[in-house]
Amino acid sequence: MLNKCAGLLRIRPGQIKKLELMRRSVDARKKPDIFYSCVVDIEVEREQAVLKNSRCKQAELVKRETYHFTKQCARDLTEPIVIVGMGPAGLFAGYLLAQAGYRPVLLERGQDVDSRKAAVEAFWKTGVLNPDSNVQFGEGGAGTFSDGKLNTTIKDQDGRIRKVLQIFVKNGAPEDILYEAKPHIGTDVLSSVVKNMRERILGWGGQVRFESCVTDIFIENNRVTGVEINDSERLSCSKLILAVGHSARDTFCLLLQKKIAMEPKPFAVGFRVIHPQALINENQYGVAQHELLGAAPYKLTARTACGRGVYSFCMCPGGYVVNASSEPGHTVVNGMSYHGRTGKYANSAVVVTVSEQDYDGEDALAGVRFQRELEKRAYELGQGAVPVERYGDFYQTEAENRSMKEDIQKPEQTDRTKPYQNADPCFEADAGSSAACVKGRTATADLTQILPAELNAAFTEGMEHFDKIIPGFADDRTLLCGVESRTSSPVRILRDDSLQSVSVLGLYPCGEGAGYAGGIVSAAADGMRVAKMAAAKIQEL
Repeated sequence: MLNKCAGLLRIRPGQIKKLELMRRSVDARKKPDIFYSCVVDIEVEREQAVLKNSRCKQAELVKRETYHFTKQCARDLTEPIVIVGMGPAGLFAGYLLAQAGYRPVLLERGQDVDSRKAAVEAFWKTGVLNPDSNVQFGEGGAGTFSDGKLNTTIKDQDGRIRKVLQIFVKNGAPEDILYEAKPHIGTDVLSSVVKNMRERILGWGGQVRFESCVTDIFIENNRVTGVEINDSERLSCSKLILAVGHSARDTFCLLLQKKIAMEPKPFAVGFRVIHPQALINENQYGVAQHELLGAAPYKLTARTACGRGVYSFCMCPGGYVVNASSEPGHTVVNGMSYHGRTGKYANSAVVVTVSEQDYDGEDALAGVRFQRELEKRAYELGQGAVPVERYGDFYQTEAENRSMKEDIQKPEQTDRTKPYQNADPCFEADAGSSAACVKGRTATADLTQILPAELNAAFTEGMEHFDKIIPGFADDRTLLCGVESRTSSPVRILRDDSLQSVSVLGLYPCGEGAGYAGGIVSAAADGMRVAKMAAAKIQEL
């Protein structure tokens, strides 16, 4: 790479003072001949002159931003900054505040990651749910039991995204996340990373308290004065960072009672779809298995005839569908991959956009009620297990349900079934026999009973469109699991330019649960942003 860069710039390799790989992506446009496309940061003397003399159209001068958090805390605080939630937003806010000497107190309703993993494994095996420590709640947040994807679409104008990745690497993540175009950690590695971050927070003087659910927020004269923990203990504070995640429905109810300004926001719902990973590899890379690139990802979008968006979400190459329930009597699914992505199956959510027009009511929690109703139906259909169904059966039932309105006939399938010839026997067997690709008990069911009819129609329209992009995507044997209902928070907690609640001073809503992020990295970056603002307010005193 050194010689290649020197040749492009028409200089000697020895003139390059520093070379750093910043981004690497896969170029598979001419598959099976596949290439890496790289972006490299190069430091040389007299950069402007070198660029001019090289006449290289591939090179440009850039100013790399280095993230700076805040000044070291210079005095003892009478009250700590309290952070509620240890998902990415809360964890990164606490990490940087502790490093700067602010000694934050982090409150997490769930358990530490090791205890949490044991509770989740027990739930998948027995169906007995711990409502406070599960796939959604506990150290690391919902992202701990996911693919650990770290790509984001937000711009990195101040270097925060780079800082997030660097902190992950410092705490045990692989270094390739610093340059891969689609970086991921995997649930196995992420578990140890968040544990290492917690140990650093403790080492810097912060506090971490597990099984500590915030049951009340105390407000006087429109200012935060403290929180109640587990219906009993009071902890005083004037700066409260609320990073509760998108599943903290009891907290949303508390905020509504406290008249803290919130509004409903759009999100998406649908089903997890499972395919043999070889099918995806063949389409993306031209081979059923690529020795160097591993399991292939995909990203799909469509717009239906009625104007709804349909898209793939949280795609997990070589991964598993997991029962991600957090509320008794309700079932929700998510996707998860280990770092190696060595599973035989690929899965992603295929979801349909919904908005306030789809909800029953106009209050801030209308979307929450909508989600809960779908999850309740899924629970009842599966009798507590994850309800699953073949796409062909779903399509046929959905078509029959619409037959009074329009003439629908499913296209005949010919070579679309070919990629499935080497599928694992459990995938070819009854849909309920899906232990190789689903974590948790499963039961066959009619999934058309979960979503409203209009959303079912949009889902099938999207699936048929995606089949034209990835042949075999809408094969009759494709396995569906329900219900994917928590793609993002259904509420937004309104905040002003100082990132405080518009209703209460000292309350800093942040992350995915507050409606300001959509994934691990963007949530972490928002937590950092809010923590910096909270620290700045302390410095002003």
